Amino acid sequence: MKVDSIDPIGKLEDNNIFETSVTQYVNRVIEDVKNRNKGDEEFHQAVEEVLHSLEPVLVKKPEYIKERVLDRLVEPERQIIFRVPWVDDEGNVQVNRGFRVQFNSSIGPYKGGLRFHPSVNDSIVKFLGFEQIFKNSLTGLPIGGGKGGSDFDPKGKSDREIMRFCQSFMTELYRYIGPDVDVPAGDIGVGGREIGYLFGQYKRLKNANEPGVLTGKGLNYGGSLVRTEATGYGLIYFVDEMLKAHDYDLNGKKIVISGSGNVAIYAAEKVQELGACVIAMCDSNGYILDESGIDISLIKKIKLVERKRIKEYADIKSNSKYYEGQKGIWSIKCDIALPCATQNDIDIESAKLLVENKVIAVGEGANMPCTNEALSYLLENGILVAPAKAANAGGVATSALEMSQNSMRLSWSFEEVDEKLKNIMVNIFNASKEAAKEYGAEGNYVVGANIAGFLKVADVMISQGII
Repeated sequence: MKVDSIDPIGKLEDNNIFETSVTQYVNRVIEDVKNRNKGDEEFHQAVEEVLHSLEPVLVKKPEYIKERVLDRLVEPERQIIFRVPWVDDEGNVQVNRGFRVQFNSSIGPYKGGLRFHPSVNDSIVKFLGFEQIFKNSLTGLPIGGGKGGSDFDPKGKSDREIMRFCQSFMTELYRYIGPDVDVPAGDIGVGGREIGYLFGQYKRLKNANEPGVLTGKGLNYGGSLVRTEATGYGLIYFVDEMLKAHDYDLNGKKIVISGSGNVAIYAAEKVQELGACVIAMCDSNGYILDESGIDISLIKKIKLVERKRIKEYADIKSNSKYYEGQKGIWSIKCDIALPCATQNDIDIESAKLLVENKVIAVGEGANMPCTNEALSYLLENGILVAPAKAANAGGVATSALEMSQNSMRLSWSFEEVDEKLKNIMVNIFNASKEAAKEYGAEGNYVVGANIAGFLKVADVMISQGII
């Protein structure tokens, strides 16, 4: 019996033919994505990495092919692009572009951050939104996948300029979001300050106080404890479980972390609490090396309070060194690498350096921080990889916990939220581990996370009909 006469799907009785035809089907979907989204390289990369790992699932469950689940999954439910005009402190009109991609709402309202950075474009937002589908599914919470942002750069802007930009941005975005529709949060360039300005404008336009419409809010108006720390803490909870499953632990390990934002800083804080030593961190200009262990309180002061460059650390700490250029950080010998900066941080050359230096594990704190080539190389050489869509799900998981607290009109203690976060991350690891084992890729948590996240969404999409 043919699964679908349109596709070159082989007979179920001939397993080899069927597996070949599944690969052909996946390749056809990927080519469709590339043809429909020309030039969107980051989006192509994300789709290729996920879809190829799902081939064993499609062999076992041909109904996913018949129902065209992949074809539907790679096409956003809605894409919004809009103009964002604002006035700078000199009285000049500036114009940026805003984006929101509402990718998949099968298991709940769209959920995903807003990124304000000059690199933001349609491709970046689509890749992030696509990844968010699986990440949100893995949390076990009722949230769908979405993402948004703008090519606006907050660096060097005054608070008033950022406020005016955020107000203009929300003046358009508010039409498409809501506590039960789409719930944005922060991402690169969007922290508590920006969320506050966005929420204030939303309230003004809606004439309603709906705290569940945005997460990452201030604690005195509906925010949740642990939200700031959540992605970094969650990354370490996942990495810790992964290491334990392979008879390693964090105690005494040397750690290199790219980035110096919230994810990197709180990953460093948590990993040092568990007995490891962070020896290097970076920003977009360069990296610092402190063999005695990075002083996290000083990094917080420089990056989060004073908003200065990481070079300031070496000026204060005489036993540390600063090096221009971010990429060199992966040449430092370490036991565990945690890319927490941005996409494609680790390319094939960096991956080769990590393997050469006998790194044990790579924990992806950023979204898609390894190129597909680098990811394959790390796995082929026996490196444990904690994939982003699983390992950095702590942020969105805690955002969903913030939504729950808003709905119930109460606040949980730091310890309560942190314990819930840890349980979620342990459950994500176990789901990834079991899925990898069931589908013949034991120990490959990249494949396991993709499959575990996909299965829930795919089953719900079929149960809800062709939408």
